[in-house]
Amino acid sequence: MTDSNTLDTNTVPADGIAFVKEVEQLGRRLNHVREGVGRIIFGQKEVVDQTLVTVLAGGHALLIGVPGLAKTRLVETLGTILGLDDNRIQCTPDLMPSDILGSEVLEEGPDGKRGFRFIKGPVFAQLLMADEINRASPRTQSALLQAMQEHTVTIAGQTMSLPEPFHVLATQNPLEQEGTYPLPEAQLDRFLLQVSVGYPDQDAERMMLLATTGAEEIEAERVLTGGELIAAQRLLRRIPVGDSVVDAILAIVRSGRPDSNEIEEVRRHVAWGPGPRASQALMLATRARAVLDGRLAPSIDDVLALAHPVLRHRMALNFAARAEGVSLDAVIDRLCAPYR
Repeated sequence: MTDSNTLDTNTVPADGIAFVKEVEQLGRRLNHVREGVGRIIFGQKEVVDQTLVTVLAGGHALLIGVPGLAKTRLVETLGTILGLDDNRIQCTPDLMPSDILGSEVLEEGPDGKRGFRFIKGPVFAQLLMADEINRASPRTQSALLQAMQEHTVTIAGQTMSLPEPFHVLATQNPLEQEGTYPLPEAQLDRFLLQVSVGYPDQDAERMMLLATTGAEEIEAERVLTGGELIAAQRLLRRIPVGDSVVDAILAIVRSGRPDSNEIEEVRRHVAWGPGPRASQALMLATRARAVLDGRLAPSIDDVLALAHPVLRHRMALNFAARAEGVSLDAVIDRLCAPYR
């Protein structure tokens, strides 16, 4: 068993010194990314970090929070700083799949011949923001499923690849439920993290007030490019993970499943638990968080810090739990208790 805070010499590549330098250099670049986002987004350090973890790990994020907490601004800022081509979709009940994917139009050429030409939709971007995704109809929501999982779309029998990297950052308002369509479990599972966006503290809100109501507005500056982000995502997958961290990930995820579970709270209160994709997400996310903090290997602290955003949208409480006032966060705390 290896110490989760040190590199296992048996798993480090032969060019170990060069590998360590690559990871350290990436950590420094990511620190500049953090600083750049921090000049635009105030008082949301945990939200920024979790969103960066998602992008670094190559996944998609669901940001949930009330209006006015800079969720849209965060996505726009990340697109600029990470050097990604970004698009935005405002989800409404009348939004159609073709409004996201694109459609074929009949055109007449100079020679008088007619033919179909495909016009790409906003999904053909490196960073796609789906604002208020739960306002879109189930049919439109499902149009994103293939794109999020396979990074391709199929239209008129033709499969087309999306740009690389490809990330979806979706937002959702937890308060207004009228006219909304809850995301199905299959689509929720496609999101690497569910990020809870809360109110900033008083000092952060004061800084935001002074910075955003003056004559000059701070603009984001590019730090990375899309190619560099892809290279970072590949490097991330080579970072070794200690046996103790792997065991903790497996134990926490598997203990969230109600079938044959030794934890009474889970058996009584959980309707369905996280699948294997949760373990994969937690493994990638812990690697990304370690690099963000300038460390060469993830620790159990990373697992505990990311357990909630990884698991909270991959589990559901039953009626008895809701009747007793049990929260999902309390259940996840119970899963993590042996490692605190």
